[in-house]
Amino acid sequence: MGHGTLYAQRRSGWLNMSAEPIHLDPDPLATYCISPGFKANGMLYLSGHAAISESGELIGVDDFDAQARATFESLQRTLQAGGSDLSKVIKVTIYLTDMSHFEKIVALRQQWFSAPYPADTIVEVNALALPELMIEIEAIAVEG
Repeated sequence: MGHGTLYAQRRSGWLNMSAEPIHLDPDPLATYCISPGFKANGMLYLSGHAAISESGELIGVDDFDAQARATFESLQRTLQAGGSDLSKVIKVTIYLTDMSHFEKIVALRQQWFSAPYPADTIVEVNALALPELMIEIEAIAVEG
């Protein structure tokens, strides 16, 4: 298996699937040894994004609205670096530390996405990677 190439086994044999990392400069996730995402077969698979600035600083401590805005802006930046944008997102998984923000999530989906809206899973978790984080979003999008 070559570097940067993923292989998936199927009944008919091995399927060769090329995967290319999405690069950001600066990359706020590099400190954590996390790739922002990958492009594979016309699709983008993004890591969880949170309210972390380009320089790696936390945005919006104790401010859900500021964190949510910064998180969507971070998603958009990574999608653009991979040749896509928020209008091409087909699936998101949203992690919240407090489900009382659910109504705000509905409004944010209307603000940042358009119909037909992406498939969505929303999960409440006890904590995210940094104790001050209140929201994290991972996404799958179509390239182009």
